[in-house]
Amino acid sequence: MVDPTKPGKNNGVWKAVAVVTALGTNFAVCAVGGYFLGTWMDKLWFKNGLGIGLGVLIGIAAGILGIVALIKSVVGGNDG
Repeated sequence: MVDPTKPGKNNGVWKAVAVVTALGTNFAVCAVGGYFLGTWMDKLWFKNGLGIGLGVLIGIAAGILGIVALIKSVVGGNDG
C-alpha cells in the first residue's frame, strides 16, 4: 500500500504534469514568437501578411523541434 505522507511516492504524477505543462508552454511561446517575428518581417519586406504566415510556420516548426528535444530528454534518448 502506498503511504501518501512519505515524500517521493508520487514523483511520476508530478513529473508527467510538469512535462505536459512544459510541452504546452514551449509550443505556445514558439508560435507567439513566430507571430512577432512575422510581424517584424512584414514591416521590413512583405507588407501583405505573408511575413506573419511565414513567422507563425517558423514558430510552429521551432515548437515541434523543442517538443521533440524535450521528450527525448525526458525519455532518456541520447541519439541526437
